Amino acid sequence: MGTTQLESVPEPKYWHLKTVLSDALDSEFAVGEILPNERELAARFGVARATLRQALEQLELEGRLQRRRGVGTTVAPPRVGVAVGDYAHGWTDTSGEDTWQTVDSTEAVPPAEVARLLELAPDALVHRVRRTRMTHGQPLAAELLYVPAESVPGLAAIDTPSGLARARAVLRELRRLELEGREQSVELGSARADDAKELDRLPGAPVLIVTTRYVAEGRTAAVAVATYRADTCRLTFGDAAGEELLAG
Repeated sequence: MGTTQLESVPEPKYWHLKTVLSDALDSEFAVGEILPNERELAARFGVARATLRQALEQLELEGRLQRRRGVGTTVAPPRVGVAVGDYAHGWTDTSGEDTWQTVDSTEAVPPAEVARLLELAPDALVHRVRRTRMTHGQPLAAELLYVPAESVPGLAAIDTPSGLARARAVLRELRRLELEGREQSVELGSARADDAKELDRLPGAPVLIVTTRYVAEGRTAAVAVATYRADTCRLTFGDAAGEELLAG
């Protein structure tokens, strides 16, 4: 049997280095320990710094390493399970404030893709609610929930300023609608400056972007865009277990 072209391609040097580094993490470093700088690591393993960076980036994607502001690259803690699909039968934010922390609300023009999902004009204003998801005292996800005015008609009669009070009022009015269903999509991306700051990560760090479209009264009533840390998160799907997110 002949060797295919794919089988004949040599393993990239950074991939082999990733395996070597992974073994070193298991045997030489403790959770939370800061790794030596790139120059020292490159010299130790006899590789170019560009190759080292590729290996470190891959280990970060796999959740073995974390890059932290003002600290450096550290060994990631073991992963713990955090449910993502716990709102299948109700509106977002119904599980309690101990997991999701509501931050504020403002009127804003949504991104073009969100406006398309909401079937709104590109320049239409919506209520934008900002929230942060926490686990073990650490930020796990940053979410922007976009709610058209027609989804919360009772809000006009509520005298609340912008900010946290307004955000809670938007969520309270949104729950008056009977949720009929939702659709979710997940994609890999890079953290923008605002998201990176909220997640205590560096700009450009890998993130998982979960977009949820909530359907009520036969239309899209709201769209949530949640940015999860991809360095410590993994999404799994199954009929019995539902969706699960593993995070460190």
